[in-house]
Amino acid sequence: MAFRAPGPCPQKTTIMIVIQTEKLSKIYSHDFIDVEYGRIKFNWFRRTVALENLDLEVKEGEIFGLLGPNGAGKSTTIKILMGILFASSGSAKIMGRPLGDKSVKQQIGFLPENPFFYDYLKGEEFLDYYGQLYGLPKSVRRKRIPELFETVGLPAHAPNLPLKGYSKGMLQRIGVAQAIISDPKIVVLDEPQSGLDPLGRKEIRDIILSLKESGKTVFFSSHILSDAELICDRVAIVNRGRLTAMGELGHLLSPKVKEYEVIASGLSKETVENVRRNAVKFIERENDVLVILPEESQARELLAKIVQEKATLVSLTPRKETLEEYFIREVSKAPGESKTAGVAGVR
Repeated sequence: MAFRAPGPCPQKTTIMIVIQTEKLSKIYSHDFIDVEYGRIKFNWFRRTVALENLDLEVKEGEIFGLLGPNGAGKSTTIKILMGILFASSGSAKIMGRPLGDKSVKQQIGFLPENPFFYDYLKGEEFLDYYGQLYGLPKSVRRKRIPELFETVGLPAHAPNLPLKGYSKGMLQRIGVAQAIISDPKIVVLDEPQSGLDPLGRKEIRDIILSLKESGKTVFFSSHILSDAELICDRVAIVNRGRLTAMGELGHLLSPKVKEYEVIASGLSKETVENVRRNAVKFIERENDVLVILPEESQARELLAKIVQEKATLVSLTPRKETLEEYFIREVSKAPGESKTAGVAGVR
């Protein structure tokens, strides 16, 4: 029997960590406040901890959401990474290089939370200006700018319209366009969906997903949890400047069904009253009832009643834990309470 040499061993793919922070902290020190009572002078020195020992890891090619309530430290983290603020202690790296490395900055696109755009520049002039700041040749800008208007979904009249005539959603979209005009590898967005209506938020979600499809890493902050749950590969939750939890949504959220939502019409009054007593939530509407039951057995009993009474089952929805429910539970913990066990990156 002929000997056949084994084939080459499959190589393990190494996932690059593109953003990493270690014990990153930011403390604001306020001036002394002097108050005199008679001859006695009191001095107070106030320190505000905006960020405390933050450890983050963002992987190449993923959509990573930095989540937290207002004032949690999300924008402070992003401003440190972008070089707008300096950390009080700790360290951070982007693409393996320390913050401020010029070669890395060329690979980053950034949209701040409250960008200020010059009102009288037209959309096309605005993007052309940013293209020049990035050092893009005129020939490249002429080709790239029309593509960007299409990518971010701006209407046909947007290139010739002054920015003062843009809606909030249009300004967010052209803000994303300027962030990606240089075709960066990492796109950082601070609260990109803030203040937008549901349609505008969906459009920004679609843009973020398209950026991932084109191979970019997207790191964004948000307090709109339903949107983050739809698009994020991984999330980190910060509260009072500290990391509460980090990981994939599939690992953070419980896979178990926690309750059953049933919508039905045509039930007898007796059945409706029996269901009302067992329900976590009960809403009787003009044409149907909405019932949320905690146990599968209760849902099965109700389904049997629907069949028996020849009523109509409108919908049956098993409900699992949502990111919003997980988030509220985490941020409601007392300071110093133990963090989520087994979540990578939480120390």
